[in-house]
Amino acid sequence: MAFGLIQWAEAQLAEIRDSGLYKKERVIDSPQGVEITLADGRRVLNFCANNYLGLASHPRVVAAAHHALERWGYGMASVRFICGTQTPHKALERAIADFLHCEDAILYAACFDANGGVFEPFFGPEDAIFSDELNHASLIDGIRLTKARRLVYRHCDVEDLEHKIIETGSVRFRAIVTDGVFSMDGDYAPLPELMRLAEQYDALLIVDDSHATGFVGPTGRGTPERFGILGAQRLLITGTLGKALGGAMGGFVAGAAPLIELLRQRSRPYLFSNSLSPVVAATAAEIFSWLADTTELRDRLEQNTRQFREGLSRAGFQIKPGDHPIVPIMLYDAVLTQEMAEALLEEGIYVVGFSYPVVPRGQARIRVQLSAAHTAEHIAQALAAFEKVGARLGVLAKF
Repeated sequence: MAFGLIQWAEAQLAEIRDSGLYKKERVIDSPQGVEITLADGRRVLNFCANNYLGLASHPRVVAAAHHALERWGYGMASVRFICGTQTPHKALERAIADFLHCEDAILYAACFDANGGVFEPFFGPEDAIFSDELNHASLIDGIRLTKARRLVYRHCDVEDLEHKIIETGSVRFRAIVTDGVFSMDGDYAPLPELMRLAEQYDALLIVDDSHATGFVGPTGRGTPERFGILGAQRLLITGTLGKALGGAMGGFVAGAAPLIELLRQRSRPYLFSNSLSPVVAATAAEIFSWLADTTELRDRLEQNTRQFREGLSRAGFQIKPGDHPIVPIMLYDAVLTQEMAEALLEEGIYVVGFSYPVVPRGQARIRVQLSAAHTAEHIAQALAAFEKVGARLGVLAKF
């Protein structure tokens, strides 16, 4: 007979399944890309990866990775401060800092680790941290690791944030923390207003730009570039190499040199985790060099996003407004969302339904993500499938 914890876990799983919230993992039997092969042999179009620039299996990226593997080996088997730092790690940190107009940058195994390690070295009981209510789970968990006073402000509500800042009274340090782009809605944080408050109340502004670095802004340097605060001294940027920048692993923090150096000395996920593979580090440095030379990929992504958003709106879908390649198609019902995702897969379109706890209850949706590697034909095929399935399920509203 199973002991209590296992019985409880089985009951929880049954409840998740019965409520339509169970998350199945589909198995891909091909390289990541816009055309993928599932384990059952079906060839489908992928419209839900974070592969914004189409670099995950791009020939140039694969070639760079092969060269790095032969030159630098597979792994480091060490943390950075013992014998885990190679030339590619330092080169990538310099490339990130230069690309983001920052003084320095530090690498982590993932952005979850970067966000988990960026707060504790700086903030304690005498400090206050202000967090948007829709911030990524990694930011929430990182903030929880500190003993600082933690205050959550309403989503993108600058007035509510200022009230909370004023209410804290006298503190040593303040930090305003936000996603640059919110991953479920594809909307942008009001960075100019947040920076104004940071300057007025002597706060650090920390922005997780994972869904922006490489393709948001005129030259792809993220939300700080889009909103004109790139290079600000009181700005600390966290981000990932695992989305637009090749889609492998790795995270980073970029900002003022003294802050980055203190992270090297005291950030626990950096000090006690294996170094990023030199294959990833060297390949990512090549990607940053590529993106610094041309905006071709981000320009193509922008065009694809516009084509898809306009097509969905014409078909009668309710989508979150905006211009980001994250396109939330609102269905509100968790079971309906899963049904639509399965129906679309039968039409050759790979998407995933999102429901609680990934999004709030009653806010179930299918989140589409466009890629620079999608062609006009791919997008037309996806739009046709969405309209066919949407009509059958009765979710279209003609305006």
